[in-house]
Amino acid sequence: MSHPWRAEGAILAWGLGIACLIGWLEGRIDLALMVLFGAYLGRHLYYLWHLLAWLQESNTTLPDGNGIWTEVFHRLRLMQRRHQRRKRRLGKILKRFRQATEALPDATVVLDGDFSIEWFNPAAAQLLGLRRRDLGLRICDLMRSPRFVDYLRQRRFEQALTLPSPQNDRLHLEIRVVPYTKDRYLLIAQDVTQIRLLERQRRDFVAHASHELRTPITVLKGYLETLIDTETAVSEPFRPILERMEQQIRRLQYLIDDLLYLGRLETSRNETARQKPVDVGQLLDDIRQETEQCHDRHAPLCLAIESRARLLGNEEELRSAFTNLIVNAVKYTPADGNITIRWYETEDGACVEVSDTGEGIDPEHLPRLTERFYRAPGAEIRNPTGTGLGLAIVKHVLNRHDGRLEIDSRPGDGSRFRCRFPRRRVYL
Repeated sequence: MSHPWRAEGAILAWGLGIACLIGWLEGRIDLALMVLFGAYLGRHLYYLWHLLAWLQESNTTLPDGNGIWTEVFHRLRLMQRRHQRRKRRLGKILKRFRQATEALPDATVVLDGDFSIEWFNPAAAQLLGLRRRDLGLRICDLMRSPRFVDYLRQRRFEQALTLPSPQNDRLHLEIRVVPYTKDRYLLIAQDVTQIRLLERQRRDFVAHASHELRTPITVLKGYLETLIDTETAVSEPFRPILERMEQQIRRLQYLIDDLLYLGRLETSRNETARQKPVDVGQLLDDIRQETEQCHDRHAPLCLAIESRARLLGNEEELRSAFTNLIVNAVKYTPADGNITIRWYETEDGACVEVSDTGEGIDPEHLPRLTERFYRAPGAEIRNPTGTGLGLAIVKHVLNRHDGRLEIDSRPGDGSRFRCRFPRRRVYL
């Protein structure tokens, strides 16, 4: 195909030649040129009219055209075919995606920026009770749980939300909302009923086993203490054996006490009515004094109360969490080190911070420190009476107070534990 502008120039040149010839023969060259340019403009307007009609209605056929318009219409037809091929490919991809999501056992819902429903799979109809007529409606108008509405309003989608199913109160759903474009969200609801049931059975078993073990352990501990305190009860070679047994019994008793307390935290309701503003500064000072009395040789405890703010919460639970952090710092910090306890306000709330100059922890162990019974390598040597449940209790208490635990540590640089609380829990 020749260059389109060459073809257009040839059309204009032939028109000028014919117009000049006719005008010369008739003696009216100016009139002939006016007719030529009028016809030339009419040709362009004719093809523009076809182009606009094609743009407005895709089923309109483009003419073949001539001159520059031949190339224009040819390019548009190529673009149309490429668009149709791309559309067919995207349609196939979308079809496969919908087939895959429809086969998922988890409820999947596509939401727009207003949280209105654009699409959902059959599992969403079964677990969430959605119907085809609900398309276009806001999902919070259909799922009216206050916790779910607040979850969407606050847009704290980094955490999952567990709710009873709107269809069946005996089903528990773990709901996650994932932003995947600027104004689109993917809601995924998973049935976790069996997982919750297994967790409850595990908690019940641990609680019952710990409760049943408490009495025989107490009896054994009493007899061992009696034998150790009575000088004539056992001969001297057996006394170290009894002291080792008494040490292990004491460790087992600590373990049972921590398990029972953790079980109470998991099974008891977090009732706001039973919470009250707690003077955190005074509470930390009490814990510091108790710790100094219970441990003979330890690093000095420096208390920095930088705020008079109080914290809405359960004082007994907060005492347990802060005590675990401070006692851990004492156990893992040498006597010539330093331990600092701070209470201060932040931009988004308040924070209790316990920092030490101990040996520190390898970064690879930090994500698992709050797991039950998890202890970093070497911790058994430095703290033989530890149970591995202290930080699990801290994390659970903070969850019940809308807080979070942050841990910064590096070998040789000590450790820093921060308990952050939101502004709504802080009373100035």
